[in-house]
Amino acid sequence: MIDFYTAATPNGKKIAIMLEETGLDYTLHKINLRENEQKEDWYLKINPNGRIPAIIDRDENDFRVFESGAILIYLAEKSRKFLPSDIKNRSDVIQWVMFQMAGVGPMQGQANVFYRYAPEKIPFAIERYQNETNRLYDVLDKQLSGNEYIAGDYSIADIAHWPWIDAHDWAGIDLEQYSNLKRWHEEVGKRPAVIKGKDIPPRKKKESSDKERIESIRKILS
Repeated sequence: MIDFYTAATPNGKKIAIMLEETGLDYTLHKINLRENEQKEDWYLKINPNGRIPAIIDRDENDFRVFESGAILIYLAEKSRKFLPSDIKNRSDVIQWVMFQMAGVGPMQGQANVFYRYAPEKIPFAIERYQNETNRLYDVLDKQLSGNEYIAGDYSIADIAHWPWIDAHDWAGIDLEQYSNLKRWHEEVGKRPAVIKGKDIPPRKKKESSDKERIESIRKILS
């Protein structure tokens, strides 16, 4: 049994999708970011960085794993799914997971902040992070020009990227200009585990409007 600590963010959705894809048994624990629950002492014992997601594998003597990329690799190895055993193919998948962790996530995350949440609009910052996100999307688009999935067969490389690409509009990124990436996004988005995982945990109805969402995130960032 996996204890899964998360919130409704792209990084959290990666793990929700992975758990649904693998069929591993898990218990959901929603972390209230607005109340800084991720900074409380009990949670810092699970993830010393005070971020989501994190897991505890109760079947492995309460083994704790944090950082979404590391969790994806751990769950892939545990389930023996979505990560090749061949050393070269395995490396290809992990390279693209690192590409997401080091590039797409941080750059698009900053684009989100300056485009959507910052109380003062700073054109230089918005342009800087949107341009870099677009550059990374272009890399993915080229990779997908001759491939159905990012690194061969469907893998944790796709699971790592999909929730971020799904949130492209929130960062002011136009997906229409990336035909291969758009095709991939639509196809992966039809998978039953992705459909279910993208809504775990579900948002409260009262937080559903853009205005309320922006105000909520601003409180967390302040």
